[in-house]
Amino acid sequence: MIIRTPASDDASGAVAAMYEEDIAADGFVHSYTAAMAVNPEAHDAFVALVKAVVPSIGIRVYEAATLGAARAIGSSHCLVAHARKSMTAGVADEAGLRAFAADDDSAFTAAEQAVIHYAARLSSSPREMTDADAAALREHGFTDRQIVDITLAAGLRNHFSRSLLALAVPLDDDPLIATELATALQHRAERGAG
Repeated sequence: MIIRTPASDDASGAVAAMYEEDIAADGFVHSYTAAMAVNPEAHDAFVALVKAVVPSIGIRVYEAATLGAARAIGSSHCLVAHARKSMTAGVADEAGLRAFAADDDSAFTAAEQAVIHYAARLSSSPREMTDADAAALREHGFTDRQIVDITLAAGLRNHFSRSLLALAVPLDDDPLIATELATALQHRAERGAG
């Protein structure tokens, strides 16, 4: 990675808060957090947008949108991080996420699978999307607000994942997720859209 990230020892203010949050939650500072700490105001804006969409759709649907987008983009960072977050939140277990890495979404409900598909379409072929894509979400009972927030959740993942890829942010060896699952997700990311 060519950019220089703020060192933990010298961190203060918003950067120190970002690092402390990672350490409190996961025991270490993620490389993606360090990269985003170069512009902590932008990071705060991103977090605020996430907090604005989650209340209407809930964490399960948010994670489905996030994982669907990350898989389509081919983002190892976001697949690994959100697989871990999904397990912590009770969205999916390790076996379900291994299946997800193999393009089997059966660990998710039918509505969540529709969200995964929608997020993948937004991430890989947004110009081809039509009202039929949103109508598929409506068939699963999502409201107008929820459809907009699902779209925003997938769009936010595109912003974050593509930024990490463009900056060549190194992938952490995450001790909080099983090595076999992390490897399966990384291999899926390497295959890209599909």
